[in-house]
Amino acid sequence: MQIAICDDGEQGFALKVRDGIIRIAFARLEYVEVLNKIVSFHLTDDAVWEVTAALADIEEKLLLRPEFLKVHRSYLVNLSYVQALSGESIVTDNGHTIPVARQRRSQVQDAYMSFLLHRGETRTRAPEKSDRAKGPWRILLVDDESADRTLWAEILRGHGCVVQSAAGGEEALRQAADGLYDCVLLDVMLPGEDGFLLCEKLGRLTNAPVIFLSSLTETEKQLKGFRAGGADYITKDTPAGLFWAKVEARIKMAMSGSPRFRSGPLLLDLAGRRVLIDEKEVNLTPVEFDLLWRLSEREGHIFTPEELFGIVWGGAPQDGGQMVQTHMSRLRRKLEKAWREHRFIETVWGQGYRFVSPKP
Repeated sequence: MQIAICDDGEQGFALKVRDGIIRIAFARLEYVEVLNKIVSFHLTDDAVWEVTAALADIEEKLLLRPEFLKVHRSYLVNLSYVQALSGESIVTDNGHTIPVARQRRSQVQDAYMSFLLHRGETRTRAPEKSDRAKGPWRILLVDDESADRTLWAEILRGHGCVVQSAAGGEEALRQAADGLYDCVLLDVMLPGEDGFLLCEKLGRLTNAPVIFLSSLTETEKQLKGFRAGGADYITKDTPAGLFWAKVEARIKMAMSGSPRFRSGPLLLDLAGRRVLIDEKEVNLTPVEFDLLWRLSEREGHIFTPEELFGIVWGGAPQDGGQMVQTHMSRLRRKLEKAWREHRFIETVWGQGYRFVSPKP
């Protein structure tokens, strides 16, 4: 297949084909093989893309990265996926055997041991918060639908993020274990284990907030996502602007070191999305929690119904703010029932709503 290779920034290669662009991420590239002027990109999911080119056309870019090593005049290997190394060959996690040139054997042994040592140091050394806060933020995007991965990845890259993709649970767990991420975006309907079970496993591998990104909009599904440890739940019909605002807020919250807000007897556990009043939990829906959270972030600011609708749902309301009023009424009743001495949310007649802390 005749394919043009172009640079895809820090992510990998972009292959231009007749039907569009195919992106090959460095994290998913297991090894590269050259045979009769055909360069074959072997991916971790056993997919193979072939290009009419020479190894020299791509090896310079690959060799700038510490995980890639030239082991033979015809082979480049991603050391992250090496399972075993002998004098004459390498065996990858997928069971592929790759020859090692005689004159390179000592060099390959030394390079691989150095890579393992460096990776171990990187995993145990936490980056400084100030450096992480500056970005670019690293996002792990887990979705088995290639079109969805492309859509959301383009939005994230448009905001300066570095995006790594995984098509399933096994690949996502491997990447979470091997890399450092600032956020994980996780689909619910995945082949094999669903996203809810996967979220719990990811929580043991990374401290990054896990945000569900799903076409399932039912309230019960969203609640299940929070119970599984998700930091947020974004439906796939969410406008791009609101999608990014939620992702950005979650990353900043995780980096702030203080994912809690307290006002008198009211405690918002932002990471766990729980509300407690006088140490007793108040059961709120995801929408009610978001409304309370956004109001409390800017104490004293009067939010119009239109402003709140844009923050929580995105876009402009078509019902004159009636949906906002309905949810606010329910939220206020729950808060007042839990703590009759103070209402926390005040209605400003003709303008909107504002959060008010109880007086000491």
